[in-house]
Amino acid sequence: MPSFERTFSLNVPSSTENLAMIRDFVSNIGAQVGFTEAEVARLALAVDEACANVIEHAYSQEITHDVTVRAVVDEEALRFEIVDTGRHFDPAIIQTQDVEELIRQRKSGGLGLRLIRTIMDDVQYRIIPGEKNELRMTKKLKK
Repeated sequence: MPSFERTFSLNVPSSTENLAMIRDFVSNIGAQVGFTEAEVARLALAVDEACANVIEHAYSQEITHDVTVRAVVDEEALRFEIVDTGRHFDPAIIQTQDVEELIRQRKSGGLGLRLIRTIMDDVQYRIIPGEKNELRMTKKLKK
């Protein structure tokens, strides 16, 4: 069990206009814990994609809701938690399609969760019915 843990939070209205602020939040924390510029960019991309999905799918672009991004840092990992109170989804029912097939079909969407899972070391989605949805994305720190 880690001997220390620090938590940082950002709570913003569910508007795509706030995605830049979310990326800055993620980038600053990623840089502080020692990730390279390229790694920080990938972390920001994963969190941006997750938050954009919440805004588009959970909240249907309604800006009257909030998206909370928490960053939890301990000796072993940096974890981002995206919390919303919108519609939930079951990531297990998302079919993994070949990227080339998606391109051939000219489909938009379908890459967000795959992208997040590629960038992060661990991804978990938890639903507390009637209360909240929480996406946890963990990236291990370099030793």
